[in-house]
Amino acid sequence: MQMTPDRWTRTSTYLDDVFGREDERLATLMTRAVQAGLPDIAVSASVGRLLTLLGRMVGARTIVEVGTLGGYSGIWLARGLGEGGRLVTIEPEDLHADFARCEFDASGVGARVQIRRGFGLDVLPQLVEELGASSVDLVFLDGIKTEYPGYAASARALLRPGGLLVADNALGGGGWWIDDAPGANASRDAVDAFNRALAADDAFETACVPIREGVQIARKT
Repeated sequence: MQMTPDRWTRTSTYLDDVFGREDERLATLMTRAVQAGLPDIAVSASVGRLLTLLGRMVGARTIVEVGTLGGYSGIWLARGLGEGGRLVTIEPEDLHADFARCEFDASGVGARVQIRRGFGLDVLPQLVEELGASSVDLVFLDGIKTEYPGYAASARALLRPGGLLVADNALGGGGWWIDDAPGANASRDAVDAFNRALAADDAFETACVPIREGVQIARKT
């Protein structure tokens, strides 16, 4: 049957209802975030559940996230960590980082989360130096979409063999979708370039899960 905008919306709602299963803290996080002045932006509950599952599947001890915002996806990621694991999450906005810190602590994952303040393009190379190459189990990209191609080299270096590079908004975001004409939107063009480069990279096995706005999942070989 043909996919329509209404069917896509209903399907996304179904996925969140059946597979998301937020606890009360997560279900109310974005309400608090908006009240605190943050933008109403976060992954869906079904994507969050996927992040937790992926972390557990690879036995994640170290996860790096680009784009903390209010901490919603970070909580899901932290819950997928193994015993003694840590999440390093990167956020350039102090308001967002301060809010997320409170949410991490209130959700019971604060002890395993380190917030690095700065832009992904600046902090990721620093993490390669600090953590070492092939030291990270999962990298989650949900930062500035035009910078996705720039994140790739550092993420590639950070990941261990068998580690996962996961990217939100692989198919769309805000006012653009991946089937828009090239040149119509800078974020669309950057994500398209990122998608194609990773899919063609022999160092990764790559697929895209078409939930919400698309989640690209690549396993480093």
